[in-house]
Amino acid sequence: MAADTKDLGTDGSFQRDQNYLTTRITADGRDGYPVEAGRYRLVVARACPWANRATIVRRLLGLESAISQGICGPTHDDRSWTFDLDPGGVDPVLKIERIQQAYFARDPDYPRGITVPAFVDVATGAVVTNDYAQMTIDMSLEWTALHRDGAPELYPARHRDEIDEVAELVFTDVNNGVYRCGFATSQEAYDKAYAQLFTRLDWLEDRLRDRRYLVGDTITEADVRLFTTLARFDAVYHGHFKCNRQKLIEFPVLWAYARDLFQTPGFGDTTDFVQIKQHYYGVHKNLNPSGIVPLGPDTSGWLTAHGRDALGGRPFGDGTPPGPVASGEQVTPGHGAGD
Repeated sequence: MAADTKDLGTDGSFQRDQNYLTTRITADGRDGYPVEAGRYRLVVARACPWANRATIVRRLLGLESAISQGICGPTHDDRSWTFDLDPGGVDPVLKIERIQQAYFARDPDYPRGITVPAFVDVATGAVVTNDYAQMTIDMSLEWTALHRDGAPELYPARHRDEIDEVAELVFTDVNNGVYRCGFATSQEAYDKAYAQLFTRLDWLEDRLRDRRYLVGDTITEADVRLFTTLARFDAVYHGHFKCNRQKLIEFPVLWAYARDLFQTPGFGDTTDFVQIKQHYYGVHKNLNPSGIVPLGPDTSGWLTAHGRDALGGRPFGDGTPPGPVASGEQVTPGHGAGD
């Protein structure tokens, strides 16, 4: 996402712009974009929780060789995310400096927020879709021919309705709820968002008390969606967004659940705490005018024992863990947990 994808209601409440490019990449190519190895580039930013979801799913499913990945830097201006981490500030595949250029290749008058994640058609340089929720589901269901051997089912048919139900509650009250706290401009709007956020976190604490994962006994799309908010909670949302009833580390169950996922290949090895803080504290000048990025919190706790395996469950179901992180895609040394 980007900072310019928000608006305010008349009551001072944060309203997320959810109008995306809904073109889909499918096995049958019905929207004109068939699944094809090497054709598309997934553009992400490690700082962004919505993009982090796509990175996790791509890795869990073993789609690295089929879908290349471009990584924007942690900060952006009013125009868009930039490829300032790459040599010369240019994406080596798309040959552009800003993801905005790929949106304008699709529509020169593109009027909405320039967001990540986005799938870009490499040949034309145009964005295909930035519909982040559908993108990860399609990677699970439409890209199956290119999944790695042992890829897990992240959106199994038998649990799909429950995954959708839980994911919607998590999105409304937690994923988006932290933003509704942080960007509220009235006390009333903030109080309402704060109450909804912590009521839902209490509900999740109780739900996960006797089950290892949110739905069924394996990792699913629902867990991916919750994890990326939990990973940012103490580093950013607790202070920067005033979500300060308690820290994640003060929720015994949720903290153990988050550590369990973090220590699972695909989750912690795609999480960059330094870039996360650089983004939020550096971009949101209205919330942090000085731009100072805090040095804490200590992240070594993410690597401590969680004990969640005592609940049973099979992280990858009948599948297997993904292999090592692809060359060039490792989190920068010193940016992960305990570094």
